[in-house]
Amino acid sequence: MLSLQNYQKDSSAFWTFLAKIVCLTVTFRTLIVHFMKKNKKKKRKNIIISKESILDLLKEAGHPLFMREIVHFLHTPPEQKQIVKRLVKDLLRKGQVILLKGNRYGLTRQMKLVTGILTVHPDGFGFVQPEEPEQPDVFIPPRKLKGAVHGDLVTARIERDSPKGPEGAVIRIIERKVKEVVGIFHTGKNLGVVIPENERLHTEILIPNPKKYGEIDGQAVIARILHFSRTGTTAEGEIIKVLGDPNDIEVQSRIVINKYQLPHEFSKKAKIQAREIPARVEENDLSGRKDIRQLPLVTIDGEDARDFDDAVHVKKTAKSFILTVAIADVSHYVEKNSPLDVDAVQRGTSVYFPDRVIPMLPERLSNGICSLVPDEDRLAMVAKIYFDHSGEVRKSTFFKAVIKSHQRFTYKKVQRLLDGRDKDLHRKYSRFIKTLNQMAELAKLLMDKRRQRGSIDFDLPESEVILGLTGELEAIVKRERSMAHRLIEEFMIAANEAVARFLSQRSIPTLYRIHEPPEREKIEDLVGFLRSLGHNVKAPKKISPFWCQKILGMVEGRPEEYVVNSMLLRTMNQAVYSPENKGHFGLASPTYLHFTSPIRRYPDLIVHRVLKGNLRRVRKRQIYKNEELSVLGQKLSQEERNAMEAEREMLDRLKVRYMEDKIGETFHGIISSVTSFGMFVELKEILISGLVRLVDMADDYYEFDGRRHILRGRRTGKTYRLGQEVTLRLISVNKARRHINFEIIQEEK
Repeated sequence: MLSLQNYQKDSSAFWTFLAKIVCLTVTFRTLIVHFMKKNKKKKRKNIIISKESILDLLKEAGHPLFMREIVHFLHTPPEQKQIVKRLVKDLLRKGQVILLKGNRYGLTRQMKLVTGILTVHPDGFGFVQPEEPEQPDVFIPPRKLKGAVHGDLVTARIERDSPKGPEGAVIRIIERKVKEVVGIFHTGKNLGVVIPENERLHTEILIPNPKKYGEIDGQAVIARILHFSRTGTTAEGEIIKVLGDPNDIEVQSRIVINKYQLPHEFSKKAKIQAREIPARVEENDLSGRKDIRQLPLVTIDGEDARDFDDAVHVKKTAKSFILTVAIADVSHYVEKNSPLDVDAVQRGTSVYFPDRVIPMLPERLSNGICSLVPDEDRLAMVAKIYFDHSGEVRKSTFFKAVIKSHQRFTYKKVQRLLDGRDKDLHRKYSRFIKTLNQMAELAKLLMDKRRQRGSIDFDLPESEVILGLTGELEAIVKRERSMAHRLIEEFMIAANEAVARFLSQRSIPTLYRIHEPPEREKIEDLVGFLRSLGHNVKAPKKISPFWCQKILGMVEGRPEEYVVNSMLLRTMNQAVYSPENKGHFGLASPTYLHFTSPIRRYPDLIVHRVLKGNLRRVRKRQIYKNEELSVLGQKLSQEERNAMEAEREMLDRLKVRYMEDKIGETFHGIISSVTSFGMFVELKEILISGLVRLVDMADDYYEFDGRRHILRGRRTGKTYRLGQEVTLRLISVNKARRHINFEIIQEEK
């Protein structure tokens, strides 16, 4: 081998040697570049640009990344760079990714951060409800809201874990969800202010140049927020609608409708579709339907009901009871994804206020062609259930039908007929007496059957608002619950269970009504509460409806019955809609759904479509996919909760106004809750709740015993406990906060 010195001596050989080295280097580099390009192309084919791939990348990286690094590590083609940036922005808006100092993007989960909707308590503190259901709510003290207000989508940092759960601080407001506010307008010289009706919204809306809106001082208005202040305590806005005098019941309804953002106007397309629906059943609608117009079906509803979606009939034979439940066939008129259907999904349910109904469907359907009014042909879905004389189900059949209601009954009228004391009424409806008595007989059997399997029957009275002819508030009374109510309840439960069994046995995807057992922690709290009342009870090894039923039986007829019923009800989970059949704990039913109210509940309309599509089929037909049902179940459960809260608030508003002119009057009540600041009492006559504050108990200094749920006087030793009956005097009413305050005149034995 030649040495370098020899090459240097021979210049020709040296340059040849150098050329070979350069050649080899270039060849080697070309091979590497070729291999990398080939490998890169291979990777590009395997990577799908998506939110999931971005989240996976950030997780695998183990640290925040620049945008250019995200683009690079995803091997993003130049034409897809904007797609990656858009997806990252979407993840930012949803709070799954957070933008840090230095323009790096990190995973919120990896940094003890949570993103969710902020719920603010009237007292000023808040909770962030994470978007991931498995994560607990994060408590936010008032000083750490950092300008965020109720309803905002925020990111919060978890700063410590307390025994009650995680506690943290808001670090970023991702989106202001509150765009419009309903409140009371107060005018000044150069500036007006709207005080929100929502006690959770601690933000005053400042209105520049208030004179341009006219004389509206003290009126209820809707204000559009233009921008929030940094602290969130004020915002600038403008008046977009004047609702009117807040003392008017109709205006109160409008306030609640707007506060809870209840859809109350149908879309133009839905109105057009509703107008095109015929007012009467047409001949071509009868095809493929069983004609049972001669069967004397009847409707039984409240005095003010206008939408009748169920009609019933019972026939007793030598061997069985035959129950026929006919339900309005709404799905015949409201097709999936039609304009009417889109509006119905958005509403989810009808909402009932004392002075009005916000219907799920336009009145042309809800009070017209779909309503089972007497003596009119109507289309229906029918469940026919055969029971033996002990109340056991023997067979169920389902079919499409044309029906005719033979009589519209009210609960009060049916109860008077069942009592048999009104001879004139008995003669007038003599042809229905036999079937009404058979209905009551079957209903009692079904009630006994439910009790035997452990079904929990909360006997809690409800309030009923009585309005005058001109809409004024006349009275608030205890709602009657008679055998007439119970028989309809039993028949609807039986029909719902029959349809649920039919669909579940065939594994046909549908939307179930599920009610999961209460958490053990809540049961332990209930047991502690019962022991404080003197009841020797133990928490069950297995939580069952039978145990809950036993608790209700233990206090039946005792002074604390109402309080224990209320406490047990608060222990329960809320029933929801789900494609996964988990049973109904409260009814002790293994399979349950909602089928009987498609005029006013969208889940029932879903079930009708599924049932109708599988009536005569050997192989199951999938009307809805499980993923679709899961999304609908979550949405409809939320809409139901929102409607219930709106109905409850409207009733509370009317209760406060009903008590306004009764200051100084005496009432009898029962202590329903004891707290460190006083005790809540429920009036026995009219079911209105109020507070006896410690500051108004001047005969002694009272101390709160949370373990025993009592207030005890230091000097006298006098005690006030849950379930105790007391005589009260009304001392003040605060309409704005919906507070009613009493003082105790004497405790009752």
